[in-house]
Amino acid sequence: MIEILISILIIIGIFFSLLGSIGLVRLPDIYARIHAATKSATLGIAFLVFATFLHFWIVEAEFIGKILLAILFVFLTAPVGAQIMSRSAHRTGVPLWNKSTHDDLKESYDKKKAE
Repeated sequence: MIEILISILIIIGIFFSLLGSIGLVRLPDIYARIHAATKSATLGIAFLVFATFLHFWIVEAEFIGKILLAILFVFLTAPVGAQIMSRSAHRTGVPLWNKSTHDDLKESYDKKKAE
């Protein structure tokens, strides 16, 4: 039964990773691509690493807490890294998609340039 659960977690992780890969190819601008890669890859990695943790804990009878810390590390660092990359892209003038309707950061950067 546990092998089935681990297999389901692996399939879910692969599904999210595949969605992130498709998002990187199909989405129109860097901001949407970063969003797709971060959200889906974070979930995909979390499911895969959790499946690994369950395998070692239940099947191999070894509790490896470092694996759980790896999940926490990915959940903390991936969104922060994506936010930093997207703000850097915005500051250097990477254009939004031509069908984007609103740029929330434009006013804050215009105020800083005026000062």
